Parts: sequence; structure tokens; C-alpha cells
Amino acid sequence: MKPPPFEYHAPESLAEGLDLLRRLGEDGKVLAGGQSLMPLLNLRLARPAHLIDINAFQELSSIQPWDGGLQIGAMVRQRHAERSDLIRQRCPLLAEALPLIGHPQIRNRGTIGGSLAHADPASELPAVVAALDAELVLRNADRERTVSADAFFLGFFSTSVQPDELLTEVRLPAWPAGAGWSYLEVSRRHGDFAMVGVASLLRVDSQGAIAEARLAYTGAAPAPLRAREAERQLVGQPATSAVFADAAEVAARALDPQPDVHASAAYRRHVAGVLTRRALAQAAARANAGGGA
Repeated sequence: MKPPPFEYHAPESLAEGLDLLRRLGEDGKVLAGGQSLMPLLNLRLARPAHLIDINAFQELSSIQPWDGGLQIGAMVRQRHAERSDLIRQRCPLLAEALPLIGHPQIRNRGTIGGSLAHADPASELPAVVAALDAELVLRNADRERTVSADAFFLGFFSTSVQPDELLTEVRLPAWPAGAGWSYLEVSRRHGDFAMVGVASLLRVDSQGAIAEARLAYTGAAPAPLRAREAERQLVGQPATSAVFADAAEVAARALDPQPDVHASAAYRRHVAGVLTRRALAQAAARANAGGGA
């Protein structure tokens, strides 16, 4: 199919693009990598009157150190991030998740900001930024504001970005010293959307007790979901398979997966429990080996 008619705009600077967003409002749609938007246009599931191409915004295409962590521009290509030594050093959880996004051809064009703004509940990056307590920077022509990952994702394909705003960067806090990590998912074939996935971060103290735990899920709710009750249950416990199994049960009960032609809700919940046990074990092993950044 062909997309419906629209007026194409190619602003040459961020300021020009933000001015267009202010003038066009809900009639405008931002085009970044196009890996999600173009299929929606071709299927006529999206019908914007105006398309604003932001590919000229070089100021949004860098990966920089930030306050001990990372600042990633919204226009950074997923493939570029996947190959970044800085990301591998400072955020190994993100580095582990990136190769699971689609295929290399998708990651060559797809952007970090585009995936987050699209907010597909089955995609990897929303769960990763939720697990990392990331901050997302939104700008319009008059101001800049920063929101937490929890406040950014509202539901199915829904975020707190206003019609006149643009997601410009993601800020990842400093990696917790000595923390281990794991990102695991199950899909029908490599490159398919995950039926369910889990991002895990675990920090173990010198006595072998869990000092910090984070669990975030994709494909398990209308938005990326943090299993807060399971996280709290883990803290102070020994890093053992029995403890991980108990936490996995608690986490699975908190999930709200949707059934579809690929899997039932019960199957997704079961798989999430299995992945949680495995992810926690892998994160603990990495923490005991010295952790990441």
C-alpha cells in the first residue's frame, strides 16, 4: 500500500523543527528513522497532514559522558549505539539489549529516540530505560523539561510527549558500582518482537546479600513494567536460586500480558517467570565477577 497524502518538511536545525511543531501541533508527525512510522503510514494506520523529517539534526546524534553516566541523543542510530565502546563501558545492560532489536538493517536506520517515542510495549529499549531509572529530555520552542521513565510511558504506544514537543535525549545515571546485569527475551524467531523480555540489574554486597535489584519487563503490560514488589523482596536476601525463584513468582503475578495469535497471557506470564530466574542468576554471576562499569 501507499501512504496517504501529506506535506513533507525537512527543517535544517532543531530550532526550525521545534518552530514547525509549535505551528503544526497535532497535524504534524516526526520522522526519525522511519522503521515504525513508515509501515504505519503504508497501512494507513497513521494519517498525519504534515511529516517533519528531523534527520538533519546533527546536534541530536551524539553519545556523551554525563554526570558519571551517559547522554544519548535521540537521533543516535541503534546500530551506532550497539557499536559504541562508551555504551559498553558505562551501560552494559543497554549494550546487551541493542543487538536484539530487529535485524541489522532495522538498527542501521532506527534511532534510540524513535523507539522510545513510539513506545511499543514489545520493544526492548523502553524496558531498559525503565530498569536504569533514565531521564528523558523533552523540548519545545520555549522550554525544556525532564521526565522519568515511569512518567514518560503512559500505555500502548502512548507517552507524555506533547504535540509541540520533541524527545531530544536520554540521560542514563552512573552505573551502580559492581552491579551485574542481564537482558533476556523469547521470540518466535530472531528479529521478531519479543513475546516477553526482562531487563535485570543486581548488586551484591560483600556478605553475599542482595543490596539492590531492578526488574523491568517488555511484552508484559501496556507499558514497560517495573516489578517493584519483587525488587523489594530481593533486597537483603542471599543471591540463591531459591530466592530468585520466589522473586520470579512475585514478579509474574504483577504482570499484565495481553494474549494474541502468538501466545496466550498465561504462556507469556510463565515465560516471564522462567526468564526472571535466569536473568537474576546471570546478573548475580556477573556481580560476583566484579560487575560492569
